[in-house]
This record gives sequence, C-alpha cells and structure tokens, in this order.
Amino acid sequence: MPPAPRRRQGHGHPSRNRRPGGPRRTGAPEDLVRRTAFDVIRAVETRDAYANLLLPARLRDRELTGRDAALATELTYGTLRGRGTYDAVLALCSDRELRRIDPPLLDVLRLGAHQILATRIPPHAAVGTTVDLARTVSGPGQAKFANAVLRKVASRDLQGWLDIVVPRDGGEAARLSVAHSHPVWIVSALRDALGPDRAEIGALLDADNERPRVTLVARPGRAAIDELTEAGAEPAPYSPYAAVLPEGDPAAILAVREGRAAVQDEASQMVALALAETPVEGRDELWADLCAGPGGKAGLLSALATERGARLLAADLQPHRAALVGRSVDHRAGVIAADGTVPAWRPGTFDRVLLDVPCTGLGALRRRPEARWRRGPEAVAELGPLQRDLLRGALDAVRPGGVVAYITCSPHLAETRVVVDDVLRKRDDIERLDSPAALTGIASGLTGLGDGPYAQFWPHRHGTDAMFLALLRRN
Repeated sequence: MPPAPRRRQGHGHPSRNRRPGGPRRTGAPEDLVRRTAFDVIRAVETRDAYANLLLPARLRDRELTGRDAALATELTYGTLRGRGTYDAVLALCSDRELRRIDPPLLDVLRLGAHQILATRIPPHAAVGTTVDLARTVSGPGQAKFANAVLRKVASRDLQGWLDIVVPRDGGEAARLSVAHSHPVWIVSALRDALGPDRAEIGALLDADNERPRVTLVARPGRAAIDELTEAGAEPAPYSPYAAVLPEGDPAAILAVREGRAAVQDEASQMVALALAETPVEGRDELWADLCAGPGGKAGLLSALATERGARLLAADLQPHRAALVGRSVDHRAGVIAADGTVPAWRPGTFDRVLLDVPCTGLGALRRRPEARWRRGPEAVAELGPLQRDLLRGALDAVRPGGVVAYITCSPHLAETRVVVDDVLRKRDDIERLDSPAALTGIASGLTGLGDGPYAQFWPHRHGTDAMFLALLRRN
C-alpha cells in the first residue's frame, strides 16, 4: 500500500485535536489494546454498559498501563464519539448496507475507521491490526470484507470524507449531525437551548467531542487545594475547591484514595456551592440532597454543612446508589433510600434542598459519549413527569424562607426552564432567585451563564459539563 498522504483534520470531528497512537514499543500486544477497546464498545452496545465505568475495570484486569492504557482509552472513546461520522463513511465504502453487517463486525469497522481517520497510527498498520481483530471476532471470510472496506476508508483523509458525506441539503441540523457526530435531534435541541447564541452551535458540538479534563474537588474540612496541587493538579478557574489534573490517575493521589477528595466536574461543584451560599431566612440546620446518587454533590454539601454546624440528609430511590452516597458524605450526614416523589419526611423539614433530577445527560456527552446514541427524543418526554413530581416534592420539603436548587446535567429546554416554569405556574409561594448572580458571587470572573433568573453552564464557554441551575426560595 503506498504511503498515506498527510492527513488534514476535519472541522468538528470528535478527535480533531487529539491524534495519539503513532508507532509504539510497549509491553502489551497490539491486539490486547484493541481487543479491550472492542470489548468495551460491544458491552456498551449489547448491555447498556457505561464506558467510563467499564473501561477502567478492563484496563486493571488486563494490566494495561501507561501508553497502552492511553491508546485503549482513546480508541474506545474516540470510536464512540465519532460513530455518526464513521458510519457515514463506512456506508460509502461498503457494498452492504450497515444494518446488514454483523453488529460485532460493524463495531470493528468503526474502530478501524477511527484509527485511520483520527489518529497518528499509519493507515497500513490501522488496517492490518483491525483486520486481525475482525478475523478473531468474525472469522476469515469477514476479515477479507473488513480489509476491503478499510482500504477504501484509507483512500482519503478525514476532511476529504467530510467533503463527500456531509449532506448539502436537508438543513443545518442534518449537516452538523454528520460533521460533528451527534444525532439530529440532539443538534436541534442544543441549538434551541443556545437561543440567541445559536451561532455557537458548532463550537458547542466541538466541545462535546473533546476529551474532558479531570477535575478534582477538595472536600472542605477534609482536604485542601494545596494537597492536590502538590500532587500535580492545578487550581481551577471557578470553584475554590477545584483543581484540574493535567495527566495521571486521580487514584494515585492520597486524598482521592482516602475519599477526602474526589473527581467532580467544576460546574457540578459550582451549583452545589450556589445553594450553600444563598442566604436563607432563619435557621440553617438541616439540608437535603433528594436525588443524591452516586454522591458527588452530596459529598461537597455534607462537608460544607458540617463546617457550618448543619447536617445533610442524602436520599436516593435506589438502595445501591444510596450505598455509594454513603461512601462520599461526611460522618454527620444521614443517608437513606427514599423516593423524593413520595417523601419520608414532613413538609417544610429542610432549610436547603438540592435536587439534581434524573435527565437525558445531554450536558455530559463529553464524559459519556455513548449517551448520544443510547436515547432518542422520546426520553425527554418520558422523564418530564418525574422531573416535575420531584420538583414539587422538593418545594414542599423546604420550609418557608428556605431555598431549593433545581439542577440538571442537560441544557434541553424541556428538562430545564420548561419544567421549572410549569411547576411554578401553579404556585404563588415560590420566588425565582438570580442564579447567575449567585454563581458570580462565588467566582467573579464567571460569565456567559445567561441573563437570569436561571443559569446555564456550557462546555464551549466554561470547559465544564452543561449544568443548569434554578435557585428558588419558598415564601
């Protein structure tokens, strides 16, 4: 095969700024690295597994470390992120419809397309190792088919393929969907959520496809930022308790291993801090996190509550998630398995209530790239009644003068402001507070959250998940 031309990087592609994977001299066999990536991708497809949970376990089980672990991670996440673009390319390179290709073999082809189009792995090596994997997974006959398809993929660079596969008609959402590897319905929803700033949609989709930085939280009273920075982390721009780890395993830091610090997105920290810093009228003794699993926000809130002489009650419907919360919270906190829509507490019990409702997770596509392919627009409608019931329960659970923080890790309008507005339309005892002002009171340099009263974080503006916050006071 002749030497491949120098590869140009296509705008909007999931791996446009990350091109690892050149010639390697490491201890692990090449096929073990690729087999690990393939196994995780198949588990995501067939068992609804979460790559961010399964991949670390597979790396440990197979003793993949260093550059081998980094390559397996890039191949897994890059393939999942780029699936929409790669399927468009593969459809042109295959003489079979994609739906007629054996699903395991199709995942092998996607894995090969990612290596060819978005890494520094030489095309001949990417084709050869992927064909070997196809032979192992599907047999010799299918390996020949894979070889023919991937050689066609390798005939152009990514931008060359984008020039062909991105549709010229069908509207902006259809074009962005292929170019940025997002389903059309998600492109449309994110563009609507940007509102008057919808021209930023390309930058937002790009940010969704970037590998997220690892952000840590030093839980107040249990760890200090200095302890994290001395271990190689760098102070984060907004949260006073956050630090960014440029590289390495967070578990290598003693404070993380001991549970005094943890991995937590900075926007997740900021919305919890906004609740904690908003003034309440009267007593300030009992706080609640009513959808607390797996425990990130509860861990921060419980530490803050303990510092102030208050106590947190953390609840989650699922007992196994409540058990995870118990590992994160301060010793003074209580943890129960309870349904926030059928509360186990009297009305008006709490001074502060955090409600991080179940949602589509469209704000965390950087961390869970498979989520974009897992759910359709019907999930928004299915979650809506639960989100409204939980918000009603939270507003009843807080006492007059107390504050509720309604939070979603989704910017979808139907999961954010529409839910809040619908619930408050039937109540005259709730005041909307200025959420952007509450957040800028914590970090003065924080901008781009919206005009209020609600606040929206964005990956392309803040380098965080797209977290939504509504602060509500009961009168």
